[in-house]
Amino acid sequence: MSDLKITRLHKRYGLVPAVRGIDLDVPSGEFTVLVGPSGCGKSTLLRMIAGLEEISEGTIEIGGRVVNHVRPRDRDIAMVFQNYALYPYMNVFENIAFGLRARKTPQDEIQKRVKRAAEMLAITGLLDRLPRQLSGGQRQRVAIGRAIVRNAKLFLFDEPLSNLDAQLRDEMRSEIKRLHQELGTTMIYVTHDQIEAMTLADRIVLLKDGLIEQAGTPLDLYERPATRFVAGFLGSPKMNFIPADYVRDGSGAAVKFADGTALALPRGPEGNRPVVFGIRPQHFSRDPGSLSGQAARVRATVELLQPTGSRAFITFPLGGKPIMAELASHDVQGPGESLDLYMDIGRAVLIDPETGRVL
Repeated sequence: MSDLKITRLHKRYGLVPAVRGIDLDVPSGEFTVLVGPSGCGKSTLLRMIAGLEEISEGTIEIGGRVVNHVRPRDRDIAMVFQNYALYPYMNVFENIAFGLRARKTPQDEIQKRVKRAAEMLAITGLLDRLPRQLSGGQRQRVAIGRAIVRNAKLFLFDEPLSNLDAQLRDEMRSEIKRLHQELGTTMIYVTHDQIEAMTLADRIVLLKDGLIEQAGTPLDLYERPATRFVAGFLGSPKMNFIPADYVRDGSGAAVKFADGTALALPRGPEGNRPVVFGIRPQHFSRDPGSLSGQAARVRATVELLQPTGSRAFITFPLGGKPIMAELASHDVQGPGESLDLYMDIGRAVLIDPETGRVL
């Protein structure tokens, strides 16, 4: 395994910038997830690391070695693609072994590595099958197996689960997480799915418009977002945003909404100003004693109820905006019901409406 260092990296297609001066250090053995909306530059960044895209400016180092002009095959990386890229007329064993044979690895070593990879991925019984005889999840396991046998310094994953159904994605996320724990290899994983990012990553790098918006542990970005974009991108359902006026006087800090609702805050910046008040659906409860911090009571009239089993999402107006709260299913009966809700006010965020920065 090896570390990765990216310095002032740019990629331009003519006059159009795709990656704009990214600096990133990935320590050896870390699982880093590059996440963001379509067009943010995450796949372009991964392809530059792999050597599949030319660098316009900046440097990429793998294990202390600058690889800007090193061919992909000589970078000692292994890559798993979205479309599996299996050879249709080779069986599973030969697909996994293909790269080893190309490097003239001894046959007994090939047998040992393929067997180990098949055992790790639970595909030992599939080694004689052709790709067309496999399910989508099994094909992705084969593609991952082909990467594992390389014993590469760096593993790159380019949205490998996007072609799978929801259940298979859940299963494969667990497999990839387990593989990283077992192998301890440096992994860079690209996805647009924030659930994948949160569940897989040691560290998330959230990109927007070719720049890093924020990087940190999943909990860092979830609990302490730096911008409205980060707060809204991570978390499902997404954070509620309500325009408000922030007021600070001798009695303390508060936010006041357009419908007249006012909420006292445990802390806040100096001065009075317009803000955007952000609170996650998960930070509401019927029981104030279940919240970790200061509870603020709001009266809610349920407009929409979305049960999901043990939990339910309700939509109700606050500050003239429809917002969402996540509750236990038995806590709410149906639309039209009025109830008292308590929000964990200490976990709310105040956002500058002009800059989008969290205050």
